[in-house]
Amino acid sequence: MVPEDFPHDIDGKRGFEPEYADQLAECDGGGPIHGGKYSGRQEFKGRLTGDCVDIGDPPSRWYLMVDLLDRPEGFEGEAVWCLAGNTFLGEYGPRLRGPDDSD
Repeated sequence: MVPEDFPHDIDGKRGFEPEYADQLAECDGGGPIHGGKYSGRQEFKGRLTGDCVDIGDPPSRWYLMVDLLDRPEGFEGEAVWCLAGNTFLGEYGPRLRGPDDSD
């Protein structure tokens, strides 16, 4: 379930990928480490909703992950946006499609 206070006001082209809805996935990425001044790799594992948003030009696609099973220490959120190229179905499964990938 997506928390009520989760930011849905992200600018970009919204979409929905029904084949990814309710799929278990893993994603990782770099960013500031919560509570510190350094950046590092952060890994998440949870359930995809199928919701996505394309941001920028050229666009990059982000997928919404909820029901987090694994998250970085100190991360208190219940949901996260994951970049398509860094998101995999299951454990080491196929990478999710981006906006320019063929169907």
